[in-house]
Amino acid sequence: MAEKVISYKEAVVEVEEILAKIENEELDVDELSSKVKRVSQLLKICRDKLYKTEEEVQKILGDMDKS
Repeated sequence: MAEKVISYKEAVVEVEEILAKIENEELDVDELSSKVKRVSQLLKICRDKLYKTEEEVQKILGDMDKS
C-alpha cells in the first residue's frame, strides 16, 4: 500500500502535537520510542520539502535574471 503524501503543514502540526504530549508527560515509555521515531521521519519530510522549495525558488529567480 502506498504511503500518504503529507504536506509540510500537516507534518509540522503532527510534530507539535507529539511534542506537546511528551512535554505534558502524556506518553508512556512504550509509546515514546515510536513517537520519537515518527518525529524524526516528519522532520526529514519537512527538511526535504524546504530544500526542494529553496531549489525551485532559486531556479525561478535565476530564470528571471536571464530574461
